[in-house]
Amino acid sequence: MRLDKFLAEVGLGSRKEVKQLIKRGQITVNQQLEKSDKRQIEPAKDLVMFQDERLHYQEFYYYLLHKPAGVVSATEDKRDRTVIDLFDEKDFRSDLFPVGRLDKDTEGLLLITNDGKLAHELLSPKKHIEKEYYAEIDGLMTKEDQRRFIEGIVLDGTLTLPATLLIDETSEKTSKVRIILHEGKFHQVKRMVKACGKEVTYLKRIRMGELTLPNALTKGTYRPLSAAEVDQLKG
Repeated sequence: MRLDKFLAEVGLGSRKEVKQLIKRGQITVNQQLEKSDKRQIEPAKDLVMFQDERLHYQEFYYYLLHKPAGVVSATEDKRDRTVIDLFDEKDFRSDLFPVGRLDKDTEGLLLITNDGKLAHELLSPKKHIEKEYYAEIDGLMTKEDQRRFIEGIVLDGTLTLPATLLIDETSEKTSKVRIILHEGKFHQVKRMVKACGKEVTYLKRIRMGELTLPNALTKGTYRPLSAAEVDQLKG
């Protein structure tokens, strides 16, 4: 990797700004002053320092974000605020993206990363990664609905994979449920509920695989994943 790219990647500034740091003699490589921004280095082996502080390169970043309603699961949008817009300047990277998507009005757990390989694996239908949602329903969900979820419901001419409907609470006209899916069809939770003659009025994703949305993580905030959590996702 070129030295100027390395310095930009670790957050010292833009490519143009880090070139100036190199020219001013503020960067050392393996304890030797380096004046060429074209210098090739090995991030895992070479000792690169700025103002007597070692610079550590990290290739992949993983964040758990509590998506609020009203923002879109995209990297950029001309009309609406995106989940990437929620990141502080110190954590923002142009290569970050959401793994999958939540509808604009849906809240909850969203994984943000720049690891394309892991994202592809997590979204692969072959993986059958569990996704758990909490939903509030206009209408009473029943045991018959639970049976239909298990057997699968036809959406767009295709039978969904078996899903789990857990009925936590019912009142005269409403239900509070949890729904566990093993795939991610377009508006799947809302459409499966609608196929049962009811309507989702509130939806929140609370789990993805082994990754659970922490109660302490407020809407619109995020935190980096721990090494153990990343290992769990990679399985």
